[in-house]
Amino acid sequence: MRSIQTIIILLTFLCFLIDAATIPEEHRKRSSDGTSGKTLEPRGKPRRQRKPGHRRKKKDEGMPKYFHEPGGTQLGNHYDSRYHHGIQDYADRKDTQLHLLRAYLTFFNVNHIETWLAHGTLLGWWWNGKMLPWDWDIDTQVSGSTLKYLGDRWNGTHYDYVSPDDPPVKRTYLLDVNPASIERERGNGNNIIDARWIDTSNGLYIDITGLSETHPDDQPGVWACKNYHRYHTTDLYPMRETMYEGVIAKVPYAYDRILTQEYNERALVLTDYQGHRWDPVVKEWLPKSEEELEEDRKEKEAADQIKEAQKKREEAKKEEADKKQEAEKEKKLREQERKDKEKAEKEKERADKKAEVQRLKAQQILMREKSKKAKEVEQPKNSVKGSNHNNVDAQHKAKAGEQWNGEARV
Repeated sequence: MRSIQTIIILLTFLCFLIDAATIPEEHRKRSSDGTSGKTLEPRGKPRRQRKPGHRRKKKDEGMPKYFHEPGGTQLGNHYDSRYHHGIQDYADRKDTQLHLLRAYLTFFNVNHIETWLAHGTLLGWWWNGKMLPWDWDIDTQVSGSTLKYLGDRWNGTHYDYVSPDDPPVKRTYLLDVNPASIERERGNGNNIIDARWIDTSNGLYIDITGLSETHPDDQPGVWACKNYHRYHTTDLYPMRETMYEGVIAKVPYAYDRILTQEYNERALVLTDYQGHRWDPVVKEWLPKSEEELEEDRKEKEAADQIKEAQKKREEAKKEEADKKQEAEKEKKLREQERKDKEKAEKEKERADKKAEVQRLKAQQILMREKSKKAKEVEQPKNSVKGSNHNNVDAQHKAKAGEQWNGEARV
């Protein structure tokens, strides 16, 4: 018996050694924090086994923002952080933008790269072929294929520019293509701008965005950028060649439709905007004088006062209408309560009458029952009385007969 127990113990120990030998090395080691590498499986449904070398996918948060601006103020958002040295004044900024745009168009024309004006830059061209003097943004567009070509061939190019002015202006510009430009969907919104043409002396830049047919199967012929601007092929092509700030440029074929869709028709006729007025004689947007700005300020204050007074009148009118509506509502509520009360009283009256009728009926039934029972009790008495009376009559008749018989015998 002892030998059998000894054999069983040895077999058990042998099985334990075999199991230990088959456990992978990484499970027998302990992790660096002192915890065992073996994980406990939850009870119930078993865990799905992963394939060797499988790694859990991290949540796709998109690429981080590539272009950075110093910020701080609204104007600070129009500079590249790498080359920003401070906010320029009105005159310096206009001069910087002029050469920035001329250098950009010259570089693209010389290298036969297609680009065209967009957004506020296109609106400035519509007015007089120049930039809007209050606009800090310069926007251009390229096709998706051109954008890829820029990234492959020209990314990181430093362009040395010399203006034809006397004395000439010398600047160096950087063409910087966003690595996220290969992704044609918006993604997380960090990289809407696909490329920039940057003035390395101060950080002002031109935004370059690509247009692609992102959904050719569902929306053929619809071109879109990452900021949800959409155009039909017939809106863009064939491109129109024109002049912009003294340099050859291109604009979309249906520029008028594009502008009205983006800014509405008022932007094409409004002649007073952002401290500037349109002079039809010289065909320029001219900055207003201090007197004109002061007059505009007073007019704006007067307009604001009128608007505020109108707003107060509308609020008072609305308040009065609300009170009237509330009074009407209260009146209807009281009228409904009165009707409900009258209805309840009538229903109560009908119920009372019905109850009275039922009570009278029950009383009549009860009286009939009592009368019936009284008759049933009275009937046996009458029958006894009737039988006694008949017996007395029989006795009288017998006596009378006997008397008659006796008289007859006499």
